[in-house]
Amino acid sequence: MIDINTFNPRLQILFSVILTLVVGLLWYKTKMWLVPVVFVLTPLVLIGLLRIPFYIVITFIIFSYFRIHEAFPMMMPLRIPLAFSLASFFVLGWHIFLSNNIKIYWSTELTLVCLFLGWATFGIMFAYNKNAAFSTFSGVLSKVWVMTIAICWLVRSIHHFRIATYLYVVAGAMIGLKAISNKLEGIGLVEGTRVTISRNLGSLIGDPNDLSLVLMFPMSFTLSNLLQPNIGKLHRLLLAVAYVILFWAIIATQSRGGLMGIMTVTGYFAFKRIKNKLYIVAGAAMLLPILLVMAGVSDRSSGGAAEGGVDESAMGRIYAWMAAWGMAVANPFTGVGINNFYLNYYLFSPHWDGKNHAVHSTWFQVLAETGFVGLALLITLITMLFRRLWRTEVDSRVLPTSERNAIVTCNDGIFAGLLAFCVAGTFLTQGFTWPLYILLSMTVALAKILSERLAVEDLVKVDKEAINCTSCIK
Repeated sequence: MIDINTFNPRLQILFSVILTLVVGLLWYKTKMWLVPVVFVLTPLVLIGLLRIPFYIVITFIIFSYFRIHEAFPMMMPLRIPLAFSLASFFVLGWHIFLSNNIKIYWSTELTLVCLFLGWATFGIMFAYNKNAAFSTFSGVLSKVWVMTIAICWLVRSIHHFRIATYLYVVAGAMIGLKAISNKLEGIGLVEGTRVTISRNLGSLIGDPNDLSLVLMFPMSFTLSNLLQPNIGKLHRLLLAVAYVILFWAIIATQSRGGLMGIMTVTGYFAFKRIKNKLYIVAGAAMLLPILLVMAGVSDRSSGGAAEGGVDESAMGRIYAWMAAWGMAVANPFTGVGINNFYLNYYLFSPHWDGKNHAVHSTWFQVLAETGFVGLALLITLITMLFRRLWRTEVDSRVLPTSERNAIVTCNDGIFAGLLAFCVAGTFLTQGFTWPLYILLSMTVALAKILSERLAVEDLVKVDKEAINCTSCIK
Protein backbone atom coordinates (compact mmCIF):
# COMPACT_ATOMS: atom_id res chain seq x y z
CA MET A 1 0.00 0.00 0.00
CA ILE A 2 1.32 3.48 -0.89
CA ASP A 3 1.32 5.90 2.04
CA ILE A 4 2.47 9.47 1.54
CA ASN A 5 3.49 9.61 5.22
CA THR A 6 6.34 7.22 4.42
CA PHE A 7 7.85 9.73 1.98
CA ASN A 8 10.80 11.88 2.99
CA PRO A 9 9.51 15.15 4.61
CA ARG A 10 11.51 17.19 2.07
CA LEU A 11 9.77 15.36 -0.78
CA GLN A 12 6.39 16.12 0.79
CA ILE A 13 7.26 19.82 1.02
CA LEU A 14 8.57 19.86 -2.55
CA PHE A 15 5.42 18.10 -3.82
CA SER A 16 3.19 20.60 -2.00
CA VAL A 17 5.12 23.61 -3.36
CA ILE A 18 5.00 22.29 -6.94
CA LEU A 19 1.26 21.60 -6.72
CA THR A 20 0.63 25.08 -5.29
CA LEU A 21 2.66 26.71 -8.06
CA VAL A 22 0.79 24.74 -10.73
CA VAL A 23 -2.59 25.79 -9.32
CA GLY A 24 -1.45 29.42 -9.02
CA LEU A 25 -0.07 29.48 -12.57
CA LEU A 26 -3.27 28.01 -14.03
CA TRP A 27 -5.40 30.50 -12.14
CA TYR A 28 -3.14 33.41 -13.24
CA LYS A 29 -3.34 32.38 -16.90
CA THR A 30 -7.04 31.52 -17.05
CA LYS A 31 -8.41 33.93 -14.41
CA MET A 32 -10.97 31.24 -13.62
CA TRP A 33 -11.85 30.89 -9.96
CA LEU A 34 -12.97 27.30 -10.61
CA VAL A 35 -9.36 26.15 -11.09
CA PRO A 36 -8.31 26.25 -7.42
CA VAL A 37 -11.74 24.94 -6.39
CA VAL A 38 -11.38 21.94 -8.71
CA PHE A 39 -7.87 21.20 -7.46
CA VAL A 40 -9.09 21.33 -3.88
CA LEU A 41 -12.28 19.34 -4.37
CA THR A 42 -10.91 16.66 -6.71
CA PRO A 43 -8.68 14.95 -4.08
CA LEU A 44 -11.56 15.09 -1.58
CA VAL A 45 -13.94 13.48 -4.08
CA LEU A 46 -11.40 10.78 -4.92
CA ILE A 47 -10.85 10.03 -1.23
CA GLY A 48 -14.60 9.79 -0.78
CA LEU A 49 -14.92 7.37 -3.70
CA LEU A 50 -12.14 5.17 -2.33
CA ARG A 51 -14.07 4.77 0.91
CA ILE A 52 -17.24 3.43 -0.78
CA PRO A 53 -16.11 1.06 -3.57
CA PHE A 54 -19.11 -1.27 -3.12
CA TYR A 55 -21.65 1.51 -3.65
CA ILE A 56 -19.81 2.85 -6.71
CA VAL A 57 -19.81 -0.51 -8.48
CA ILE A 58 -23.40 -1.39 -7.51
CA THR A 59 -24.63 1.98 -8.78
CA PHE A 60 -22.85 1.43 -12.10
CA ILE A 61 -24.42 -2.03 -12.46
CA ILE A 62 -27.92 -0.77 -11.63
CA PHE A 63 -27.76 2.02 -14.22
CA SER A 64 -26.20 -0.29 -16.83
CA TYR A 65 -28.70 -3.09 -16.36
CA PHE A 66 -31.94 -1.29 -15.51
CA ARG A 67 -31.21 1.59 -17.94
CA ILE A 68 -32.71 4.09 -15.49
CA HIS A 69 -31.19 7.03 -17.35
CA GLU A 70 -33.00 5.89 -20.52
CA ALA A 71 -36.29 5.36 -18.71
CA PHE A 72 -36.01 8.92 -17.40
CA PRO A 73 -34.36 10.80 -20.32
CA MET A 74 -33.76 13.98 -18.31
CA MET A 75 -30.85 12.07 -16.70
CA MET A 76 -29.13 11.21 -20.00
CA PRO A 77 -27.05 14.43 -20.30
CA LEU A 78 -25.42 13.52 -16.96
CA ARG A 79 -23.89 10.40 -18.54
CA ILE A 80 -24.20 8.57 -15.25
CA PRO A 81 -23.17 5.08 -16.51
CA LEU A 82 -19.99 6.51 -18.05
CA ALA A 83 -19.14 8.49 -14.92
CA PHE A 84 -19.67 5.52 -12.62
CA SER A 85 -17.83 3.14 -14.96
CA LEU A 86 -14.74 5.37 -14.80
CA ALA A 87 -15.14 5.71 -11.04
CA SER A 88 -15.54 1.93 -10.70
CA PHE A 89 -12.36 1.16 -12.64
CA PHE A 90 -10.44 3.79 -10.66
CA VAL A 91 -11.65 2.49 -7.30
CA LEU A 92 -11.08 -1.15 -8.22
CA GLY A 93 -7.61 -0.46 -9.59
CA TRP A 94 -6.63 1.47 -6.47
CA HIS A 95 -7.86 -1.13 -4.00
CA ILE A 96 -6.49 -4.09 -5.95
CA PHE A 97 -3.02 -2.74 -6.75
CA LEU A 98 -2.34 -0.03 -4.18
CA SER A 99 -4.15 -1.05 -1.01
CA ASN A 100 -5.03 -4.17 0.94
CA ASN A 101 -8.71 -3.39 1.50
CA ILE A 102 -10.07 -5.98 -0.95
CA LYS A 103 -9.54 -9.68 -0.36
CA ILE A 104 -8.61 -11.33 -3.64
CA TYR A 105 -9.85 -14.93 -3.96
CA TRP A 106 -10.87 -17.32 -6.70
CA SER A 107 -13.36 -20.14 -7.23
CA THR A 108 -14.38 -22.78 -9.75
CA GLU A 109 -17.29 -20.61 -10.91
CA LEU A 110 -14.98 -17.69 -11.68
CA THR A 111 -12.72 -20.00 -13.67
CA LEU A 112 -15.68 -21.24 -15.69
CA VAL A 113 -17.08 -17.77 -16.39
CA CYS A 114 -13.64 -16.63 -17.53
CA LEU A 115 -13.37 -19.67 -19.81
CA PHE A 116 -16.83 -19.00 -21.25
CA LEU A 117 -16.35 -15.28 -21.81
CA GLY A 118 -12.79 -15.88 -22.93
CA TRP A 119 -14.02 -18.35 -25.55
CA ALA A 120 -16.60 -15.82 -26.75
CA THR A 121 -13.81 -13.23 -27.00
CA PHE A 122 -11.55 -15.68 -28.84
CA GLY A 123 -14.35 -16.24 -31.36
CA ILE A 124 -14.19 -12.58 -32.42
CA MET A 125 -11.21 -13.46 -34.61
CA PHE A 126 -13.40 -15.89 -36.56
CA ALA A 127 -16.63 -13.87 -36.50
CA TYR A 128 -18.47 -13.25 -39.77
CA ASN A 129 -18.67 -9.56 -38.88
CA LYS A 130 -15.67 -8.76 -36.68
CA ASN A 131 -16.65 -5.11 -36.18
CA ALA A 132 -20.04 -6.04 -34.73
CA ALA A 133 -18.49 -8.67 -32.49
CA PHE A 134 -15.76 -6.38 -31.21
CA SER A 135 -18.27 -3.58 -30.65
CA THR A 136 -20.31 -5.83 -28.37
CA PHE A 137 -17.19 -6.96 -26.54
CA SER A 138 -15.88 -3.46 -25.90
CA GLY A 139 -19.29 -1.94 -25.17
CA VAL A 140 -20.91 -4.61 -23.03
CA LEU A 141 -19.06 -7.89 -22.56
CA SER A 142 -15.80 -6.46 -21.22
CA LYS A 143 -17.69 -4.43 -18.59
CA VAL A 144 -19.80 -7.43 -17.61
CA TRP A 145 -16.64 -9.54 -17.28
CA VAL A 146 -14.80 -7.07 -15.05
CA MET A 147 -17.81 -6.21 -12.90
CA THR A 148 -18.69 -9.87 -12.36
CA ILE A 149 -15.36 -10.38 -10.63
CA ALA A 150 -15.60 -6.98 -8.93
CA ILE A 151 -18.91 -7.82 -7.23
CA CYS A 152 -17.43 -11.09 -5.94
CA TRP A 153 -14.61 -9.20 -4.25
CA LEU A 154 -16.56 -6.16 -3.09
CA VAL A 155 -19.57 -7.85 -1.49
CA ARG A 156 -17.85 -8.68 1.77
CA SER A 157 -20.69 -9.05 4.26
CA ILE A 158 -24.35 -10.00 4.56
CA HIS A 159 -25.00 -6.29 5.10
CA HIS A 160 -23.64 -5.57 1.60
CA PHE A 161 -25.72 -8.40 0.27
CA ARG A 162 -28.95 -7.10 1.72
CA ILE A 163 -28.23 -3.59 0.44
CA ALA A 164 -27.59 -4.92 -3.07
CA THR A 165 -30.82 -6.94 -3.14
CA TYR A 166 -32.89 -4.00 -1.93
CA LEU A 167 -31.29 -1.68 -4.47
CA TYR A 168 -32.28 -4.15 -7.19
CA VAL A 169 -35.86 -4.14 -5.85
CA VAL A 170 -36.02 -0.32 -5.78
CA ALA A 171 -34.57 0.00 -9.29
CA GLY A 172 -36.94 -2.67 -10.59
CA ALA A 173 -39.92 -0.91 -9.01
CA MET A 174 -38.89 2.37 -10.67
CA ILE A 175 -38.74 0.74 -14.10
CA GLY A 176 -41.98 -1.11 -13.36
CA LEU A 177 -43.80 2.13 -12.51
CA LYS A 178 -42.52 3.70 -15.72
CA ALA A 179 -43.76 0.69 -17.71
CA ILE A 180 -47.20 0.85 -16.07
CA SER A 181 -47.39 4.58 -16.77
CA ASN A 182 -46.52 4.01 -20.44
CA LYS A 183 -49.15 1.27 -20.66
CA LEU A 184 -51.88 3.44 -19.17
CA GLU A 185 -50.97 6.40 -21.37
CA GLY A 186 -50.44 4.33 -24.52
CA ILE A 187 -46.81 5.44 -24.95
CA GLY A 188 -44.41 3.33 -27.03
CA LEU A 189 -46.71 0.33 -27.37
CA VAL A 190 -45.61 -2.42 -29.75
CA GLU A 191 -48.30 -4.20 -31.75
CA GLY A 192 -50.76 -1.81 -30.15
CA THR A 193 -50.78 -3.52 -26.73
CA ARG A 194 -47.26 -4.49 -25.59
CA VAL A 195 -45.54 -1.97 -23.33
CA THR A 196 -41.97 -0.69 -23.86
CA ILE A 197 -39.85 2.10 -22.38
CA SER A 198 -37.98 4.76 -24.39
CA ARG A 199 -38.35 2.81 -27.61
CA ASN A 200 -38.05 6.08 -29.55
CA LEU A 201 -34.56 6.54 -28.08
CA GLY A 202 -33.41 3.07 -29.13
CA SER A 203 -33.21 1.96 -25.50
CA LEU A 204 -32.29 -1.59 -24.55
CA ILE A 205 -35.63 -1.79 -22.72
CA GLY A 206 -37.46 -0.59 -25.82
CA ASP A 207 -38.33 -4.21 -26.62
CA PRO A 208 -41.13 -5.85 -24.57
CA ASN A 209 -39.24 -9.13 -24.23
CA ASP A 210 -36.09 -7.42 -22.97
CA LEU A 211 -38.18 -5.25 -20.64
CA SER A 212 -39.81 -8.32 -19.11
CA LEU A 213 -36.33 -9.75 -18.55
CA VAL A 214 -35.19 -6.60 -16.74
CA LEU A 215 -38.28 -6.64 -14.52
CA MET A 216 -38.07 -10.35 -13.77
CA PHE A 217 -34.59 -10.10 -12.26
CA PRO A 218 -35.61 -8.06 -9.16
CA MET A 219 -38.83 -10.06 -8.74
CA SER A 220 -37.01 -13.03 -7.20
CA PHE A 221 -35.29 -10.81 -4.63
CA THR A 222 -38.58 -9.04 -3.86
CA LEU A 223 -40.37 -12.30 -3.14
CA SER A 224 -37.43 -13.71 -1.20
CA ASN A 225 -37.33 -10.71 1.13
CA LEU A 226 -41.13 -10.55 1.34
CA LEU A 227 -41.35 -14.14 2.63
CA GLN A 228 -38.57 -13.92 5.17
CA PRO A 229 -39.64 -14.22 8.82
CA ASN A 230 -39.42 -11.54 11.47
CA ILE A 231 -39.69 -8.37 9.37
CA GLY A 232 -41.81 -5.34 10.23
CA LYS A 233 -45.29 -4.77 8.84
CA LEU A 234 -44.27 -1.60 6.97
CA HIS A 235 -41.26 -3.40 5.52
CA ARG A 236 -43.44 -6.26 4.34
CA LEU A 237 -46.04 -3.88 2.93
CA LEU A 238 -43.47 -2.00 0.85
CA LEU A 239 -42.09 -5.27 -0.53
CA ALA A 240 -45.62 -6.43 -1.38
CA VAL A 241 -46.26 -3.18 -3.25
CA ALA A 242 -42.97 -3.63 -5.16
CA TYR A 243 -43.99 -7.20 -6.09
CA VAL A 244 -47.38 -6.02 -7.39
CA ILE A 245 -45.66 -3.31 -9.47
CA LEU A 246 -43.23 -5.81 -11.01
CA PHE A 247 -45.98 -8.37 -11.61
CA TRP A 248 -48.23 -5.80 -13.31
CA ALA A 249 -45.40 -4.44 -15.45
CA ILE A 250 -44.32 -7.91 -16.66
CA ILE A 251 -47.93 -8.73 -17.48
CA ALA A 252 -48.11 -5.50 -19.50
CA THR A 253 -45.23 -6.65 -21.74
CA GLN A 254 -47.32 -9.64 -22.86
CA SER A 255 -44.10 -11.64 -23.06
CA ARG A 256 -44.63 -15.38 -22.80
CA GLY A 257 -41.05 -15.74 -21.59
CA GLY A 258 -41.84 -13.22 -18.86
CA LEU A 259 -44.94 -15.18 -17.84
CA MET A 260 -42.85 -18.36 -17.61
CA GLY A 261 -40.43 -16.43 -15.41
CA ILE A 262 -43.23 -15.40 -13.06
CA MET A 263 -44.40 -19.02 -12.86
CA THR A 264 -40.87 -20.21 -12.13
CA VAL A 265 -40.12 -17.70 -9.37
CA THR A 266 -43.50 -18.21 -7.70
CA GLY A 267 -43.28 -21.98 -8.09
CA TYR A 268 -39.86 -22.15 -6.45
CA PHE A 269 -41.00 -20.43 -3.27
CA ALA A 270 -44.23 -22.45 -3.26
CA PHE A 271 -42.19 -25.65 -3.58
CA LYS A 272 -40.11 -24.73 -0.53
CA ARG A 273 -43.08 -23.82 1.67
CA ILE A 274 -45.90 -26.17 0.65
CA LYS A 275 -45.50 -29.77 1.80
CA ASN A 276 -48.11 -31.34 -0.48
CA LYS A 277 -46.64 -30.89 -3.96
CA LEU A 278 -49.94 -31.81 -5.62
CA TYR A 279 -51.24 -28.42 -4.54
CA ILE A 280 -48.37 -26.79 -6.42
CA VAL A 281 -49.13 -28.69 -9.62
CA ALA A 282 -52.83 -27.86 -9.37
CA GLY A 283 -52.05 -24.22 -8.59
CA ALA A 284 -49.71 -23.95 -11.58
CA ALA A 285 -52.31 -25.50 -13.87
CA MET A 286 -54.84 -22.87 -12.77
CA LEU A 287 -52.39 -19.94 -12.63
CA LEU A 288 -50.99 -20.23 -16.16
CA PRO A 289 -54.27 -19.67 -18.06
CA ILE A 290 -55.13 -16.86 -15.63
CA LEU A 291 -51.81 -15.17 -16.39
CA LEU A 292 -52.38 -15.57 -20.12
CA VAL A 293 -55.79 -13.93 -19.82
CA MET A 294 -54.45 -11.14 -17.56
CA ALA A 295 -51.59 -10.45 -19.97
CA GLY A 296 -53.94 -10.37 -22.93
CA VAL A 297 -51.62 -12.59 -24.98
CA SER A 298 -54.59 -13.55 -27.19
CA ASP A 299 -54.92 -9.87 -28.16
CA ARG A 300 -51.39 -9.70 -29.59
CA SER A 301 -51.16 -9.16 -33.32
CA SER A 302 -48.40 -11.78 -33.37
CA GLY A 303 -48.98 -14.93 -31.41
CA GLY A 304 -52.58 -13.99 -30.59
CA ALA A 305 -55.89 -15.73 -30.95
CA ALA A 306 -56.32 -14.42 -34.50
CA GLU A 307 -53.66 -16.83 -35.72
CA GLY A 308 -54.72 -20.43 -36.05
CA GLY A 309 -52.46 -23.43 -35.51
CA VAL A 310 -48.84 -22.62 -34.74
CA ASP A 311 -48.87 -18.82 -34.55
CA GLU A 312 -46.50 -16.47 -36.34
CA SER A 313 -44.54 -15.70 -33.18
CA ALA A 314 -43.95 -19.39 -32.43
CA MET A 315 -42.97 -20.17 -36.02
CA GLY A 316 -40.61 -17.21 -36.02
CA ARG A 317 -38.83 -18.70 -33.02
CA ILE A 318 -38.66 -22.13 -34.63
CA TYR A 319 -37.14 -20.69 -37.79
CA ALA A 320 -34.66 -18.69 -35.69
CA TRP A 321 -33.65 -21.77 -33.70
CA MET A 322 -33.17 -23.75 -36.92
CA ALA A 323 -30.95 -20.93 -38.18
CA ALA A 324 -28.96 -21.06 -34.92
CA TRP A 325 -28.45 -24.79 -35.33
CA GLY A 326 -27.26 -24.24 -38.87
CA MET A 327 -24.75 -21.63 -37.71
CA ALA A 328 -23.40 -24.01 -35.07
CA VAL A 329 -23.09 -26.91 -37.50
CA ALA A 330 -21.25 -24.68 -39.97
CA ASN A 331 -18.97 -23.31 -37.22
CA PRO A 332 -18.97 -25.96 -34.45
CA PHE A 333 -16.09 -24.55 -32.38
CA THR A 334 -16.48 -20.77 -32.32
CA GLY A 335 -19.87 -20.13 -33.90
CA VAL A 336 -20.49 -17.07 -36.03
CA GLY A 337 -19.26 -14.65 -33.34
CA ILE A 338 -21.03 -12.63 -30.64
CA ASN A 339 -23.68 -10.23 -31.90
CA ASN A 340 -23.59 -11.95 -35.28
CA PHE A 341 -26.74 -14.07 -35.25
CA TYR A 342 -29.01 -11.29 -36.50
CA LEU A 343 -26.55 -10.30 -39.23
CA ASN A 344 -26.28 -13.88 -40.51
CA TYR A 345 -29.92 -14.90 -40.22
CA TYR A 346 -30.48 -14.68 -43.97
CA LEU A 347 -27.62 -17.08 -44.72
CA PHE A 348 -28.82 -19.86 -42.41
CA SER A 349 -32.58 -19.53 -41.98
CA PRO A 350 -34.79 -22.09 -43.79
CA HIS A 351 -37.45 -19.42 -44.19
CA TRP A 352 -36.88 -15.86 -45.40
CA ASP A 353 -39.66 -13.30 -45.01
CA GLY A 354 -37.68 -10.28 -46.12
CA LYS A 355 -36.04 -9.33 -42.81
CA ASN A 356 -33.60 -10.68 -40.24
CA HIS A 357 -34.82 -11.85 -36.83
CA ALA A 358 -33.43 -12.19 -33.30
CA VAL A 359 -32.84 -15.69 -31.95
CA HIS A 360 -35.22 -15.36 -28.94
CA SER A 361 -33.40 -18.01 -26.91
CA THR A 362 -30.36 -17.75 -24.69
CA TRP A 363 -29.34 -21.33 -25.36
CA PHE A 364 -29.58 -21.07 -29.13
CA GLN A 365 -27.91 -17.64 -29.05
CA VAL A 366 -24.88 -19.07 -27.25
CA LEU A 367 -24.89 -22.13 -29.53
CA ALA A 368 -24.96 -20.00 -32.69
CA GLU A 369 -22.48 -17.34 -31.58
CA THR A 370 -19.94 -19.43 -29.61
CA GLY A 371 -20.45 -22.93 -31.03
CA PHE A 372 -20.88 -26.21 -29.18
CA VAL A 373 -17.86 -25.43 -27.00
CA GLY A 374 -19.41 -22.22 -25.71
CA LEU A 375 -22.77 -23.90 -25.01
CA ALA A 376 -21.04 -26.72 -23.11
CA LEU A 377 -19.16 -24.16 -20.98
CA LEU A 378 -22.38 -22.25 -20.24
CA ILE A 379 -24.29 -25.38 -19.20
CA THR A 380 -21.38 -26.48 -17.00
CA LEU A 381 -21.22 -23.03 -15.41
CA ILE A 382 -24.95 -22.96 -14.60
CA THR A 383 -24.81 -26.51 -13.22
CA MET A 384 -21.97 -25.50 -10.90
CA LEU A 385 -23.93 -22.45 -9.77
CA PHE A 386 -26.95 -24.56 -8.78
CA ARG A 387 -24.64 -26.94 -6.95
CA ARG A 388 -23.00 -24.07 -5.08
CA LEU A 389 -26.37 -22.57 -4.09
CA TRP A 390 -27.61 -25.93 -2.80
CA ARG A 391 -24.39 -26.40 -0.85
CA THR A 392 -24.68 -22.92 0.67
CA GLU A 393 -28.17 -23.62 2.02
CA VAL A 394 -27.09 -26.96 3.49
CA ASP A 395 -23.95 -25.54 5.12
CA SER A 396 -25.82 -22.58 6.62
CA ARG A 397 -27.86 -24.89 8.88
CA VAL A 398 -25.14 -24.92 11.55
CA LEU A 399 -25.33 -21.13 12.03
CA PRO A 400 -27.52 -19.36 14.60
CA THR A 401 -31.11 -18.81 13.46
CA SER A 402 -30.81 -15.07 12.70
CA GLU A 403 -27.68 -15.48 10.58
CA ARG A 404 -29.05 -18.55 8.86
CA ASN A 405 -32.28 -16.73 7.95
CA ALA A 406 -30.28 -13.85 6.43
CA ILE A 407 -28.15 -16.18 4.31
CA VAL A 408 -31.07 -18.37 3.22
CA THR A 409 -33.10 -15.29 2.23
CA CYS A 410 -30.30 -14.12 -0.06
CA ASN A 411 -29.67 -17.65 -1.32
CA ASP A 412 -33.36 -18.17 -2.17
CA GLY A 413 -33.47 -14.93 -4.15
CA ILE A 414 -30.47 -15.99 -6.21
CA PHE A 415 -31.76 -19.54 -6.70
CA ALA A 416 -35.18 -18.34 -7.88
CA GLY A 417 -33.54 -15.78 -10.18
CA LEU A 418 -31.27 -18.41 -11.71
CA LEU A 419 -34.20 -20.77 -12.28
CA ALA A 420 -36.14 -17.96 -13.94
CA PHE A 421 -33.12 -17.23 -16.11
CA CYS A 422 -32.97 -20.84 -17.29
CA VAL A 423 -36.70 -21.10 -18.00
CA ALA A 424 -37.32 -17.66 -19.47
CA GLY A 425 -33.98 -17.88 -21.25
CA THR A 426 -35.54 -20.48 -23.51
CA PHE A 427 -37.63 -17.67 -25.02
CA LEU A 428 -35.56 -14.55 -24.26
CA THR A 429 -32.08 -13.60 -25.49
CA GLN A 430 -29.87 -12.96 -22.45
CA GLY A 431 -26.65 -14.90 -22.96
CA PHE A 432 -24.34 -11.89 -22.80
CA THR A 433 -26.36 -9.44 -20.68
CA TRP A 434 -26.17 -8.70 -16.98
CA PRO A 435 -28.62 -11.09 -15.17
CA LEU A 436 -26.65 -14.35 -15.25
CA TYR A 437 -23.38 -12.68 -14.31
CA ILE A 438 -24.86 -10.68 -11.42
CA LEU A 439 -26.41 -13.87 -10.08
CA LEU A 440 -23.08 -15.67 -10.51
CA SER A 441 -21.08 -13.04 -8.65
CA MET A 442 -23.63 -12.95 -5.81
CA THR A 443 -23.54 -16.75 -5.59
CA VAL A 444 -19.75 -16.78 -5.28
CA ALA A 445 -19.72 -13.87 -2.80
CA LEU A 446 -22.38 -15.48 -0.58
CA ALA A 447 -20.48 -18.79 -0.55
CA LYS A 448 -17.30 -16.93 0.44
CA ILE A 449 -19.06 -15.06 3.26
CA LEU A 450 -20.52 -18.33 4.55
CA SER A 451 -17.16 -20.13 4.41
CA GLU A 452 -15.55 -17.36 6.47
CA ARG A 453 -18.40 -17.48 8.97
CA LEU A 454 -18.14 -21.27 9.26
CA ALA A 455 -14.39 -20.95 9.84
CA VAL A 456 -15.12 -18.63 12.77
CA GLU A 457 -17.69 -21.11 14.12
CA ASP A 458 -15.11 -23.92 13.92
CA LEU A 459 -12.58 -21.84 15.86
CA VAL A 460 -15.14 -21.05 18.53
CA LYS A 461 -16.05 -24.74 18.78
CA VAL A 462 -12.39 -25.74 19.12
CA ASP A 463 -11.87 -23.11 21.84
CA LYS A 464 -14.92 -24.38 23.77
CA GLU A 465 -13.71 -27.97 23.50
CA ALA A 466 -10.27 -26.94 24.73
CA ILE A 467 -11.81 -25.12 27.71
CA ASN A 468 -13.99 -28.14 28.53
CA CYS A 469 -11.00 -30.48 28.35
CA THR A 470 -9.03 -28.23 30.66
CA SER A 471 -11.92 -28.17 33.12
CA CYS A 472 -12.18 -31.96 33.03
CA ILE A 473 -8.46 -32.36 33.74
CA LYS A 474 -8.71 -30.01 36.72
